[in-house]
Amino acid sequence: MAMTKSEPDVVADALRLPSGAHFVRCALQVNPHNYSGTHRGQASEGNPADYASALIAKAKELGIGVLAITDHNSVAEVPTVHDAAVGSGIVVLPGFELESAEGIHVLCIYPASTEMEKLGRYLGEFGIRDPRPSSRPSTKHFELLLQAVHAQGGVAIAAHVSGRKGLFQALEGQARVAAWRNEHLLAVQIPGRVDDLPGDFPRIVCNKNVEYARERPAGRALAVAVVNAKDIVQPDDLENPAATCWIKMSDPWDVEGLRQAFLDPDSRIRLHSDGQPEEHSELLALAWQGGGFLDGGAIHFNPNLNVLIGGRGTGKSTAIESIRYVLGLEPVGDEARNAHQEIVRHVLRNGTKVSLEVRSLNPSERIYRIERTVPNPPIIRDTSGQVSKLRPADVLPRVEVYGQHEISELTRSREKLTQLLHRFVRADADISQRKASVLRGLRKARESIVETTGELAQIDENLAALPQLEETLVRFQEAGLEERLRDQSLLVREAQIVDSIPERLGSFRNVLATLRQELPVDQAFVSQRALADLPGGPILHDVNQVLEELNSALETAARQLEEALVQAEQHIDAITSRWFDHKAEIDAQYQSILRELQKSAVDGEEFIRLRRNIESLRPLEERRNVLVRLQANQRQQRRDLLAEWEDLKAVQFRELDGAAKQVNSQLKGLVQVKVTAAGDRAPLFELLRNEIGGRLAEALERLEVTPQLSLRELADRCREGATTLAREYGLKGAQAENLASAAEGTLMKIEELELPSTTDLLLNTASGAIEPSWHGLDQLSKGQKATAVLLLLLLESDAPLIIDQPEDDLDNRFISEVVVERMRDNKRRRQFVFSTHNANIPVLGDAELILGLDALGEAEGGKAFIASQRMGSIDTPAVRILVEEVLEGGKDAFEKRRRKYGF
Repeated sequence: MAMTKSEPDVVADALRLPSGAHFVRCALQVNPHNYSGTHRGQASEGNPADYASALIAKAKELGIGVLAITDHNSVAEVPTVHDAAVGSGIVVLPGFELESAEGIHVLCIYPASTEMEKLGRYLGEFGIRDPRPSSRPSTKHFELLLQAVHAQGGVAIAAHVSGRKGLFQALEGQARVAAWRNEHLLAVQIPGRVDDLPGDFPRIVCNKNVEYARERPAGRALAVAVVNAKDIVQPDDLENPAATCWIKMSDPWDVEGLRQAFLDPDSRIRLHSDGQPEEHSELLALAWQGGGFLDGGAIHFNPNLNVLIGGRGTGKSTAIESIRYVLGLEPVGDEARNAHQEIVRHVLRNGTKVSLEVRSLNPSERIYRIERTVPNPPIIRDTSGQVSKLRPADVLPRVEVYGQHEISELTRSREKLTQLLHRFVRADADISQRKASVLRGLRKARESIVETTGELAQIDENLAALPQLEETLVRFQEAGLEERLRDQSLLVREAQIVDSIPERLGSFRNVLATLRQELPVDQAFVSQRALADLPGGPILHDVNQVLEELNSALETAARQLEEALVQAEQHIDAITSRWFDHKAEIDAQYQSILRELQKSAVDGEEFIRLRRNIESLRPLEERRNVLVRLQANQRQQRRDLLAEWEDLKAVQFRELDGAAKQVNSQLKGLVQVKVTAAGDRAPLFELLRNEIGGRLAEALERLEVTPQLSLRELADRCREGATTLAREYGLKGAQAENLASAAEGTLMKIEELELPSTTDLLLNTASGAIEPSWHGLDQLSKGQKATAVLLLLLLESDAPLIIDQPEDDLDNRFISEVVVERMRDNKRRRQFVFSTHNANIPVLGDAELILGLDALGEAEGGKAFIASQRMGSIDTPAVRILVEEVLEGGKDAFEKRRRKYGF
């Protein structure tokens, strides 16, 4: 990632920090050069140094990171292989293969730093005095041999357990049962899958044979750890899938990583038959620059479970909220929002720059760096350092961050719980687009209907005066004025015709203006540049010719229309000019007649005004007929749109309901999810308060408890009146009258509403019992509510989940019995970042990366720091000590810790 020369690349520095335990491909039964001649009766080709070099070269080619050298009763060639591996990045663990006094073969492996003199002494403790390779049995029985290897600081593996000289073949009866159940037996070596073992061995390994059953943590699949390993005689043997397996550890140089893997094989051992881990988006590194509390701090994240630990006030919450801040994510609750803003304002502080590097799989794998300096918005850089137009939501679209107590806050809102459920909906973008289009159509139709209805009302109001005017006209006609003022009376009708001529031409002028505005037709979308690299480009390029011909035709049509309108207007001007001359003659005669009428006290002017008023109203009748037909069409169009609107909402609810069923299947026996269509009626109540107002409290209460409320039906009942509302919904008096008096525009807005679905969670509080005991959120404790929500959050997703101290809101029993198991299973498919004081999460969850935070002083004036030696997994000694000292835990956590740490 390119940076400016003056600015240090703090993220690059962060990526060089430890990131905890990772899977390393291991070959744990590698034989040296002499093995072919000593144990196979075949001549060993070449010399030990060449063999060792070829072995290292093949291991590097295959991505093998650890070779355990386990010659029979000898460590003589370990230095040769070790020297060949220098600079290769491959770790060579010294060891040997022994045969117990009962005849059971055991691989004994020690730290890479173990000195040759010490290895020779270890062999002597097993009765092996001759340093040369041999097949002589040890003087120690199997149980004592395992115990001795542990005491020496090594790890032991029962070799080729189902083959000759293996535990299952070398022993029978109770002797085999006792050996299998020995507490020091942590791992056995098999050639492939457990299910492929012969006879009853798979049931024994899976702890399903009662006679052989061993104590093991709840939920663990195997009685002991199983690894794939086989005798490596030639470098090419490393290609055999049975020769290697993947073991997760922080430091391959120390066998503590192997020991921890054997204690927790479900989390830390992967055989070839297990397949590759699922790819997922992840946070790679986080760094702070500036004067804030975490200035100079940095984290190199692990792809799986990351846990921040430390005392109060050491910056754990600041680290979590920094991730939220740099990603531009808004808290879901008011309390969480206030806490987030306080941390940004007073702990991060203005001028602090937070940098986050991420690996995105959306839509293809890319590395991005997201930077945000308080108080500015985030920016995104690509691998070249260029600022991208993308937003954090485009790079990590489903990442989730929850602060302290925010999960608990989520449980108070059924609507926010529904938002969580949308994580599991395979959303159809086409449906969302269609909904938006239909809603626009409904709103446009409503506006048109309201406008048409208003114009009709105005016309009806005007036409209401027509009968009275016509009756008055009759009286004037009876007085003989109609005949005497006949020409002037008819002139009024002629004037109406002259005035209407521009209206007839105006619509065509509008058409011409629109046509001129749209010409020429846009051809950029089929240009040479736009079609470059498209396989169908040559075909689509022919569209240009079609559009050019269309342009030419439309230009001709526009020109002809322009000429026709100009010619028509010229002719009309000539005609109206002649008509005005005609009008002037009639007006002159009219003035003469008026003077004569004045002598007889008759008001001829009033008659003409009356005639003018009547003539101005007559066109309204025609307009009214047009509007009535238009309104009928508008209402039909709206009915069609409403039907489609309801269908689309129903489709989306079925998707949500399907997601609920999917969640129920995955959380069977733990959590049940129930969704209610249109369960959130707040948008309806807000609309009624804003549009109608008045006293509506009782009406809203009745509508709140009405099951399966239909908005279209409610609008129709309002149109039918207060009596219908009282009968259908139990509304009374002024409440019903208020709703019945709602304007048609308001009723149409009700029909256009979308009431969100609501979600209810039920938790089985008798987890593990035969009979479940289901309780809704309103019946659960605060901790149980948060547990139900967290189980939902832990379900399948390929985006990171970041939570600050989830144990603050959770039931401690559920953490150890349910939550941690879900976390262990899902961390293979997504990244978790938690801060915690509870040992259950990093220990029982077997966190790949544990980060110990410390601080000097208070947040606003002090400084937090994360020492690199306190970054690692529990197979890192400094981290293990930190876990023992800092974290609190329940009985189960400490029992697991006792087994892992030996106290």
